[in-house]
Amino acid sequence: MYQSAAYDERDGLIKAHLNFVDFIVQRMRPQIPAYISLDELKSAAMYGLMEAAGRFDPGKGILFKTFAESRIRGAVLDEVRKMDWFSRSMREKQSRLLKTMKRLELETGRDPTEEELAEALHMSIGEYQKLLNEIGHLGFVSLYETLNTSRDGETFMDQLEDETGKSPEEELSTRELTLELAGQLDKLSEKERLVLTLFYYEEFTQKEIADILDLSEGRISQLHSQALLKLKAAMTEL
Repeated sequence: MYQSAAYDERDGLIKAHLNFVDFIVQRMRPQIPAYISLDELKSAAMYGLMEAAGRFDPGKGILFKTFAESRIRGAVLDEVRKMDWFSRSMREKQSRLLKTMKRLELETGRDPTEEELAEALHMSIGEYQKLLNEIGHLGFVSLYETLNTSRDGETFMDQLEDETGKSPEEELSTRELTLELAGQLDKLSEKERLVLTLFYYEEFTQKEIADILDLSEGRISQLHSQALLKLKAAMTEL
């Protein structure tokens, strides 16, 4: 009887959040290559929803939608990775950019400017911004990206959410990481912070943000990618 009730609860969560899956897929679609079909993305997202429903613990005092979102996004990105469209050369470019960001931050004591990064990479501003677009369009720059392999799949976004029900040790670790992330967010430029706020909290699309800030959609993509790369460089070991 208990097992049957658990299955019923799980199925209820899945059925109640089918539209949520569509919402997340539509928001991720612009960051994923066009040759990956919408059906493939939805299939991966559904797997993430089912996994979240099976692992959800209401006793922790968090909303299922909050718990499920990062799992759904992670399942989509995992599926895309399996299709091996993120080339080795692009991985090398991303790694080089992250290392350059970290080195310049250590040298200057602040976040490097676009001009400084372009010069350090021996690129023109145009070439540097093109690289940001390439990396951003690949969908691997997101607040939902995992911090590292040692934190059980936790993401940047997990650290900005108010989750309860953790042990004192977990709460201390999360509090320290949240404070560190908040400090890194404060170092971003005003436009970078605004883009992240509008995209992740207000849930505007990049096109809508472009209209609000009177910038091109391509420029919003660049600011979004650059801001998240700065956070990744600061918060992870390279």
